Order: sequence, then structure tokens, then C-alpha cells
Amino acid sequence: MFIQTESTPNPATLKFLPGQAVLDSGTADFPTEEAAKTSPLASRIFAVGNIAGVFFGSDFVTVTKDEATDWDHVKPAILGAIMEHFQSGAPVMEGEGAVPAGHAAHDGPDSDIVQQIKELLDTRVRPAVAQDGGDITFHGFDRGVVYLHMQGACAGCPSSTLTLKMGIENLLRHYIPEVLEVRPVAA
Repeated sequence: MFIQTESTPNPATLKFLPGQAVLDSGTADFPTEEAAKTSPLASRIFAVGNIAGVFFGSDFVTVTKDEATDWDHVKPAILGAIMEHFQSGAPVMEGEGAVPAGHAAHDGPDSDIVQQIKELLDTRVRPAVAQDGGDITFHGFDRGVVYLHMQGACAGCPSSTLTLKMGIENLLRHYIPEVLEVRPVAA
């Protein structure tokens, strides 16, 4: 098994491509070791030590290290953990599995606008962000403000504010005049 790695815009996060499916659908975010208990793969990666977060996409794993650790010290162990996991045949997720990425329900007078926002996020934004090892999910819409949750390489990325303001906000405002601003939300 050969696992490729790619850098991401977030210097604390690397994208690992195992060359096979990681999740059948949706994404899974593990911001803490405690959250990783539902995933044997994420648990193995956290066991390496000095890991600040793990995120799964359809065919990739992004790993965020803590600030004090150098990639040269943890990257070989992470590669080993991912390889061991896939060779073991153990499931990536246990129990309910991955939840399709955040589509909070929204009823009411803005439901048509929210549907347009979600469609633009799914077709234009999320595929591009997945290339960088992350995901952006819809959290809410209130009085012209779109609230988005950043995951994986996007969480804590130095360029994430620029991505939100210059990229996503401009795109949404162009297609949906009711959108005035885009703001990040914490998990």
C-alpha cells in the first residue's frame, strides 16, 4: 500500500491519500481524541501523540499536529498507523458511521434562500475545499448572515478568513443578493 501526502494551506495540517475509499459518504471530524472513540482509524492516529485533530473525506485523511511538534517526528508514525489500519480490515467508523456533512434543517421564510446557499456550497465550494483537505458546512442563515463551520485543514488555517470573506462570501453575494455576510462558527 502506498499512501501519498499533500500539503494544505494550513501548515499544521497534512492530507494523506491512502489510494482507496475512506468514507462512503459525508465527512467525519474528530477535533479531540475523545471524539475519535467512534473511529478505530482516528483512534490509531491520535495514539501517535501530538495530534490536534483528524478529519475524513471520501478518499483522504487530514491530520493536524500540535504547534510544538515537527512533521518530521510524527509523519512516519501517522503513515504507519493509516497503513496498519487499512491492512487490518477494521472498519473506519463503528456504530452509526459518518454523518453526511452538515445540512442543518431550516424552515420558514428564508427556506428558499437557504436551499440556494446549500446548493452553491455543495457544487462550488465544498469540492474545492476538499482538495485542500477540509470541508465547510452550512450552520445557519439569519438576517443576511450565513454561518459556516470549517473542518479538517480549514479549521485554524491562516488563510481561512480570506477564503470565507473573499471567496465564499463573494460567491454567495453574487448569486444570492439576500446574503450580506459570511461568518465562521465554532463546532
